[in-house]
Amino acid sequence: MLITSTYKDVDIPSSKNTARPHQMRIFLFAPSTPGYPKAKFPGVVVFSEIYQVTGPVERFAGQIASQGYVVACPSSYHEFQGPDAIPYDEEGTDRGNKFKIEKEVAAYDEDSSLAIDLLASLPNCNGRIAATGMCLGGHLAFRAAFDPRVLATFCWFATDIHSATLGKGKSDDSLELVRNKQLNDKGELVMVFGKQDTHVPREGRDLIRKTLEDAGIPLTFIEVQAQHAFIRDQSSKGRWDAALTRSLFGVMMEVFERTVGRDLGPREGPIPEAQHVC
Repeated sequence: MLITSTYKDVDIPSSKNTARPHQMRIFLFAPSTPGYPKAKFPGVVVFSEIYQVTGPVERFAGQIASQGYVVACPSSYHEFQGPDAIPYDEEGTDRGNKFKIEKEVAAYDEDSSLAIDLLASLPNCNGRIAATGMCLGGHLAFRAAFDPRVLATFCWFATDIHSATLGKGKSDDSLELVRNKQLNDKGELVMVFGKQDTHVPREGRDLIRKTLEDAGIPLTFIEVQAQHAFIRDQSSKGRWDAALTRSLFGVMMEVFERTVGRDLGPREGPIPEAQHVC
C-alpha cells in the first residue's frame, strides 16, 4: 500500500503560561487511497529513541502505515529544540541522553495524550489506537498503555523501566503504577528485549516481567539473541539484525491486526483457562 507523509504542529497546553509557549511537531504517515476519500484506518503512535524522528524511525513508521495504519510520530524534545533529528554521533547521544532526564515525566505523558488525541481527530483514523516505540520510545509506549484508548502496545527494548530513571529527578513511576493496578489490563502488551542488551540486564528484564505478570497484565514477553537497538538500520554501531527485525515486525503486525485492526467489541468476563490436553 502506498503512503503519504506530512506533519502537524500541535500546541502544548502546559507551556501556555510559561516563558516559552511552543508546539510539538507530530509526523504523520498514512495509506494513500485514491478514489476512496472516506477510507478509515486504525492509528499507531510510534515513539522514537533519544534521537527524535530519524531516518530509521521514519522508515519503521512508513512500514507500519503501508500495512494499513495511520501513524503518528511525536517529537519528544520540543521543550529543548526543534523537531529536527539528533545525529547518531557522540555529541548527539550525549544531547539526547541529557534531554531524556531533564524532561518531566508528566510532560512525556502529555505528549502521548496529544498524539493520541491527534490520531483520534483525523478523518482517516477510526479511533482504534495502538502504540509502539524503541529504546526511550519503548518506555514511552509502555506508559502510553496506561491510556484506556490504547488497545495494544509493542515495546522494543524499552529502557529505564527497571531502574525507574526516566525524567527529571529520575522520577519515573512506571512499575509502581503497574503495582497499583493502574495499567490498562484490557489492552495487550508485548515487550521485546535482547539478551545481550547492556541497557536492560537480566535482573531488569526479570523485574519487569514479574511485576507485569503479578499484576495480571495480558503480556507477551520475548527475549531474543540480540543487542540493544538491533532494529536500527542506520548507525546501529554493529548491532542491526535485519532478519530478526523482520520476524518481530511480523509479530507486531499480527498483534495490531488482531487488536486494533479488527473490532471485536469490548472484552467481557474472564478468559477461560487453557485445558491440559495433548
